[in-house]
Amino acid sequence: MKGLKENFQKAHILIIGSGIIGKFNALELSELGFQITLIDPNQDKNSSNAALGLLMGNMYQKRKGRSWALRKQSIELWPKWLKNLQEFNNKLNIEKPLIQLTTSEEKFKKLKKFINKNNDQKLKILEKDSIIIKNINKAFQTKNIKGIVSHKDGRINAGTLLKTLDIYLKNKTVNFLKDKIIKIKKSKKHWIATSQTNKEIKSDVIILCNSLNTIDLIDNISHNIKLKPVLGQAMEISFSEAEVDFLSLPKQFNINGKNIIPTSNNKLIIGSTDEYSTISEENIFEKLTNFIDKKPTWLVKGQIINRWSGIRSRPDGEPSPIMRNLGDGLIICTGFYKNGILLAPACSKWVANEMTNYFS
Repeated sequence: MKGLKENFQKAHILIIGSGIIGKFNALELSELGFQITLIDPNQDKNSSNAALGLLMGNMYQKRKGRSWALRKQSIELWPKWLKNLQEFNNKLNIEKPLIQLTTSEEKFKKLKKFINKNNDQKLKILEKDSIIIKNINKAFQTKNIKGIVSHKDGRINAGTLLKTLDIYLKNKTVNFLKDKIIKIKKSKKHWIATSQTNKEIKSDVIILCNSLNTIDLIDNISHNIKLKPVLGQAMEISFSEAEVDFLSLPKQFNINGKNIIPTSNNKLIIGSTDEYSTISEENIFEKLTNFIDKKPTWLVKGQIINRWSGIRSRPDGEPSPIMRNLGDGLIICTGFYKNGILLAPACSKWVANEMTNYFS
């Protein structure tokens, strides 16, 4: 075991991309003793900075297959990760529960069938007569919103999480570089990564976590990996004449695919990730508020006080995400689409196992 640990300490791993996946991989591997360099030209502006941080794992309706296996593993790993991260920021927490709502009777029937089939004590049906539903229907001036609640799922503040990860990584002496890798090649014993500023970085392993830019660095013909862009958008809205106290509503909920997070008694965040584009739309207000048949009067009067977006990648022709060992010390972890924060622990555990086997 001592010899194995020494091998880890001698090995240098270059992680390209410092979003949530890259940072979790860096932490997991640094804990094993590897020398880690994390490189990204836009560390504060990558897609992870635009995430809302919703952790939708237990209410995921496909309880089989690879996607559920990854979610299940991450659900089990998140408490340990949170405990470790709280040593560097005791304010970091997962706000629970998470609520999924719909105005479609057909979709509600599917949600009820899912709850009844799984008999999960942490999942509950929210009928029209529940207090939560009554408050939401009243606030949105409608009568047909129904759904489910998961007491195991929730939300972690993505910005706070990223800052906490940075503190943790610096404590583990992970090397940060602000640059863009434009070329990678394998020499006899090492990988050579060339940056935009013409620097060459030598490493034993390269891990690609740089979303759409991943395919620019690998041979697409031999590896046959395709990614398409997905635009996530969010906005914070303020209401000068608040007809609703938003703090009386759940801390986070989803109505017909739009995520809603109250931030004060007269402000809330609305966001979604469902657009195959790379350009943020000008009519973001109309786009993100069009989730019920008739908007309540207070929502029509809202004013955007902040807006942000992020480009994510989704695999084209295969399930999300892509976690693959391409051989000879080259790993790819990308295409997480909506689930980067949720699945980060499972991804980093997989990478750690791959590296342990590689250097054994």
